[in-house]
Amino acid sequence: MPQHLSPREILAELVGFATVSRDPNLPLIEWVAGYLHSHGIESFQHRKPTELDTKAALFAHAGPRVAGGVVLSGHTDVVPVDGQSWTSDPFVLTEREGRLYGRGTTDMKGFDALAIWAMVEAQQRGVPLQLALSYDEEIGCVGGRDLAEALVASDLPRAASVIVGEPTMMKAVSGHKGSVNFWVHVHGVEVHSSILHTGVSAIMWGAKLIEWCNGINAQNAASTPGPVAAMFEPPYTNVHVGQISGGTAHNITAKDCAFGVGFRIVPGETTEQWVTRFKAEVARLTEQMQQVRPEAWIEITPMFEVPALRPGANNSAETLVRAITGDNASLQVSYGTEAGHFQAAGYDAVVCGPSDIILAHTPDEYIEIAQLEAGQRFMDRLLTRLG
Repeated sequence: MPQHLSPREILAELVGFATVSRDPNLPLIEWVAGYLHSHGIESFQHRKPTELDTKAALFAHAGPRVAGGVVLSGHTDVVPVDGQSWTSDPFVLTEREGRLYGRGTTDMKGFDALAIWAMVEAQQRGVPLQLALSYDEEIGCVGGRDLAEALVASDLPRAASVIVGEPTMMKAVSGHKGSVNFWVHVHGVEVHSSILHTGVSAIMWGAKLIEWCNGINAQNAASTPGPVAAMFEPPYTNVHVGQISGGTAHNITAKDCAFGVGFRIVPGETTEQWVTRFKAEVARLTEQMQQVRPEAWIEITPMFEVPALRPGANNSAETLVRAITGDNASLQVSYGTEAGHFQAAGYDAVVCGPSDIILAHTPDEYIEIAQLEAGQRFMDRLLTRLG
């Protein structure tokens, strides 16, 4: 007889794989595939195109091969523990005072463990259920797009709904902002700072672009939000610069300045309109720089894009989750998830998973045992409804 692990035992296995986004996740994927296979569930891997031997997504179907079911979706990568002070080994599941500690317990291997447990239960009960596990969520939901596209292209029965198990304390989140991020490299021209006017300081011109970001935030904050934007906090699209570097010495105009610019976009506004505005400002500043020195310019490189999850009526995934949990609150969040990619691929999608997002990425990350148990009850009720 195959080994039938509990959600907690599966979680211990998953935490034991140090799947930091910069590192491979293939050993974890192969463990999941082997465990599902031992219960008669065949899975399929989608390898990351640029890392064929190190990273993969996994999708699988349990129970009767019929359309219209549910996909349980989670990511396998976690954020680094570098520089964090942990009380116990972050890659060994450790229980203390009703909590299970380990990197990824909340974000989001707790849900992954529940989903894998539910797949085995679905196979045994003869209930149709699908699993989707991605890579590289923590560096821009990149793997979610790849996974959604691979799932649509597969010959598996088409599910109607997707539950993305990011931590929401088992409440339904029906909408989130989208995002688009760029890496900016301002190319200046070095001269002695005493003759600043003859050169181009990449830092000082980069500051003009950052100030444009500040201006956009102030302008958007002062505007009256529309009905969809009003659901979010803050109720507008905002622009953020989180890293910056540049310069050689205090008395030399900076040759280089580099920083990231990220937009958190409310549903109803498009990525295209914000990218267009951003590129127009970059072009305007570049033109002014080149009036001083023609060789100066601003280079922008796209990093990643995450579609918004648009709230709306007749969302079968949201209706299903609310029926199981009894939660009728209207919840939207400003962070992004892979649910936007699934919605863009034509699925109804909702975000619902155990634990609290405030615990994600922290030293001594944990999930309450009570939350893991609540997640297991949710999965059991889900299988009953699908049966």
